[in-house]
Amino acid sequence: MIDFEKTVLPNGLTLLTHKERNTSLVSVNILYNVGARDENPELTGFAHLFEHLMFGGSANIPSYDQVADSVGAENNAFTTNDITNYYITLPAQFLETALWLESDRMNLLDFSEKSLAVQKNVVTEEYLQRYLNQPYGDLWLMLRPLAYKVHPYRWCTIGKDIAHVQNATLKEVEDFFYRFYRPNNAVMSIAGNIEHAEVQRLVEKWFGGIPRGAENRRSLPIEPEQTEARKEVLYRDVPASVIAKSYKMCDRLHPDYYVYDLISDILSNGNSSRMYNELVKNRRLFTKIDACITGDIDEGQFLVTGYIADGVSPETAEKAIEEQLQIIATQPVDEYELQKVKNNVETTLLFSQYKCIDRAMRIAYFENLGDAALANNETQMYARITIDDVQRVAKAAFQPQRCSTLYYLKKENN
Repeated sequence: MIDFEKTVLPNGLTLLTHKERNTSLVSVNILYNVGARDENPELTGFAHLFEHLMFGGSANIPSYDQVADSVGAENNAFTTNDITNYYITLPAQFLETALWLESDRMNLLDFSEKSLAVQKNVVTEEYLQRYLNQPYGDLWLMLRPLAYKVHPYRWCTIGKDIAHVQNATLKEVEDFFYRFYRPNNAVMSIAGNIEHAEVQRLVEKWFGGIPRGAENRRSLPIEPEQTEARKEVLYRDVPASVIAKSYKMCDRLHPDYYVYDLISDILSNGNSSRMYNELVKNRRLFTKIDACITGDIDEGQFLVTGYIADGVSPETAEKAIEEQLQIIATQPVDEYELQKVKNNVETTLLFSQYKCIDRAMRIAYFENLGDAALANNETQMYARITIDDVQRVAKAAFQPQRCSTLYYLKKENN
């Protein structure tokens, strides 16, 4: 259970605090309700670019990291297709330093051609290193536009085309900042041995004067129902061929989200899972196989990704995956098997909340979804899933016309 208190400042900033008595540290987390899905299709990669720009200097602080390091802080950030999240953990006596750092860059970044050029180069190098110059780096760049035709999930956080970041103007970057990086589009969560009233006083001191922005009213295109199977074949210089199959699934707040998650665990979580036992260990069709969900806020993907063993054709590999999906869709799972994955999920959830920053991130994420209290309900959501639920969802999901398949083959197969 994560206990918390909540206050919304007049400028719209949502403040959550969680008191943890057994620590001398404090964690400050700021979640901005902006991700790659909010980008202009012709100006993609901006949310990720801002993950870097926010560390490039603000009005009164030329170097965020230099100040953070001087008080023994650890800090970082991440961007997804749905959110951008910044966090810092430091000794509790320096809480106000963290608030000063975060408020200064929320209030006014150091917008300059020099700073923008530096971060453009950083993002470009990341794109080259992570997506082009390592095996399988561009797999997801290719699978997303195959699975999505309308919704902005069709591009990764790095962007649809790296030229969008490379050609970004200072005016376009400033417009993005003042649209999304406003207090009324953010959730701040603070965890540590703190009192809500005192934290609220400090947050009002440092953030209360930052003006709110326009309301972030999304009007994203809805991905139409997929009615026919899609397939693409690519050849790359990689050590092993891969098959990736994407099935559409529900959004994050749908009760069946948890059913999909358990199905992925039944199929591939650990050496006792179905796909590992049958397709890797027994039949030796794959050297590695994984089933997972993307966890997107809007309708996401149920993914099966398999590294095909030498001498096995991609058609044989694909047929074997489909057989496993049909088994779980047509034959009830064993009660023991279902309880095993439920127990594992409960343990994972428990350990994922071990640190203050973990709890701060968790309540901020669920507050952004609509209610921070949802952070405490997930164990029950998994526990109530039945054998019938698993079969019902699998039967509806794993239909050929709902699948997008990518054959990512090593070149010698060509």
